[in-house]
Amino acid sequence: MKYYIIAGEPSGDLQASYLVKELKLADPDADIRCFGGDLMEQQGATLVKHYKEMAFMGFEQVILNLRTILNNIKFCKQDILKFNPDVLILVDYPGFNMKMAKWAHENNIRVYYYISPKIWAWNQKRGFKIKAYVDKMFVILPFEEDFYAKFDYPVDYVGHPLLDIIGDHPKSDPVAFRKNHQLSEKPIIAILPGSRKQEISKMLSLMSSITEFFPDYQFVIAGAPSQPLSFYHRFMNHDISIVENKTYDLLQHAHAAIVASGTAALETALFKVPQVVCYKVDYIFYKIAMMVVKVDYASLVNLVMNKEVVKELIQYDFNKDNLINELKKLIEPKNRERMLREYNELAAKLGGYGASKRTAEKIVAYLSNS
Repeated sequence: MKYYIIAGEPSGDLQASYLVKELKLADPDADIRCFGGDLMEQQGATLVKHYKEMAFMGFEQVILNLRTILNNIKFCKQDILKFNPDVLILVDYPGFNMKMAKWAHENNIRVYYYISPKIWAWNQKRGFKIKAYVDKMFVILPFEEDFYAKFDYPVDYVGHPLLDIIGDHPKSDPVAFRKNHQLSEKPIIAILPGSRKQEISKMLSLMSSITEFFPDYQFVIAGAPSQPLSFYHRFMNHDISIVENKTYDLLQHAHAAIVASGTAALETALFKVPQVVCYKVDYIFYKIAMMVVKVDYASLVNLVMNKEVVKELIQYDFNKDNLINELKKLIEPKNRERMLREYNELAAKLGGYGASKRTAEKIVAYLSNS
């Protein structure tokens, strides 16, 4: 069968790459074409548009890049029609993918969605649109089944693919890691400032400004594959090391972490690294978000656990004094032990290994029986 997959950012590329791998095992004749990234391509999908050309965040950036976004949508539609897939599989990335879902539905193209948009956080009425345009939804968070039930829309809960991804990641030798990246023997505090330019530019300077208050530790920035190292250097303290495209290895050896809210916070928790979660966006975008947000927490860790497991420093709370104080708490044994116990509970709530395999098998089964 023929599959067309759209993933518009690094986390989507990572999670979709596992789906591509499992689809090829479940369907040996699978022909997969995608908007995505290097990881999907490495698993055998034909890459036609890289997510680096699609990652725009915040009201201002969307407006400034509107022509590029519209051209991407136009190209995607033309490419899908030419490929004529048995199914269009959308991976998160709702700003782009919900437009594609509506268009595909109107053109009689079967639509499956893997990793639901976070509509439970704001504008929950979009559940009606998903019910109208999406033939099958595969959700990865345990509370999403109950959420969609409010719309009389049955979904498949498959578990979280990060358990697969992290479980498969090879163990990194601590001595070799430090030697290869010219790191000292001091305990590591990892800085994960996000993967988008807007995130990095708004948060990295502050994240990297507190090193003098922690002289017994070394700070190491996780460089995302979507950005060149030169971009990070605009905002970082030059005494700080940066490790490019080795985030998981870095987390294996980190003592604590400062993390931009998003998938990275969940990854950090599953690597059992105590963390403080930070986020800052454009002023206008923040004001709009505060009017429509429907959840109590920004971090997926706290949302899944339905309580504050990790401290969130959002917008105005994200300042130097708060960051120093919260990071100091992460170094205290009592606080660390409490957070690590709750991380164990979090992993249990997210289901066992095999989410990607379960999703691929369900997709192939649904298509075969349709």
